[in-house]
Amino acid sequence: MNIPQHVAIILDGNGRWAKRRGMPRNYGHAQGSKNVERICEDAYKMGIKYLTVYAFSTENWSRPKSEVDALMTLLRNYMKTCLKTAEKNRMKVRVIGDKSGLDEDIRTRIAELEEASKNNDGLNFTIAINYGSRDEMVRAMRRMAADVKEGRLAPEEITEEVFGGYLDTEGIPDPDLLIRTSGELRLSNYLLWQLAYTEFYFTDVPWPDFTKEELEKAIRQYNERDRRYGGVKEE
Repeated sequence: MNIPQHVAIILDGNGRWAKRRGMPRNYGHAQGSKNVERICEDAYKMGIKYLTVYAFSTENWSRPKSEVDALMTLLRNYMKTCLKTAEKNRMKVRVIGDKSGLDEDIRTRIAELEEASKNNDGLNFTIAINYGSRDEMVRAMRRMAADVKEGRLAPEEITEEVFGGYLDTEGIPDPDLLIRTSGELRLSNYLLWQLAYTEFYFTDVPWPDFTKEELEKAIRQYNERDRRYGGVKEE
């Protein structure tokens, strides 16, 4: 089986999963966080080199304050856990998104995690936090415009590759496969530039229930696609 080099995942359905069990939405987020650790390990063992997950979008700030506060607490705790996991599994961790919108202590923990794991040679794990693809592109264009203004970049030198170097994902290959859990059929402002030629896989399974077997199912369907011409491979 051909294993995709880079898999991106929209982690959806935590709140609905919890509600169906008569539990608060925050319980679902906590269980979803634990599942990220399991899937990271499964993905690496399967041969996936890059895994990028959508943890908190720029639009998530509009959720009820109690839920946002709980998510930020969960994020703080996850940074500690991820530091230990990265050391154990030699995982290289990177966080993308507008970090300036996060509290200082969270930014500090992110910096510590990235620094501690930067030389690891295991799974390249990217977490999108306070991330929105349109916001990412606007921030990239502002930096690029500043470089043009200061004479560091000529307009005629701007190419797709040059623009890609200003994005948060600089140095990370574009995803081969995007997975979205819990039945929604939209991209939700996630990696819009990077997903230009990515294969999409949507499943009704909510993120806390997404297992190694579900990941394998997604990859099997990925293998049925014709990456050169698009569509399903001919028999």
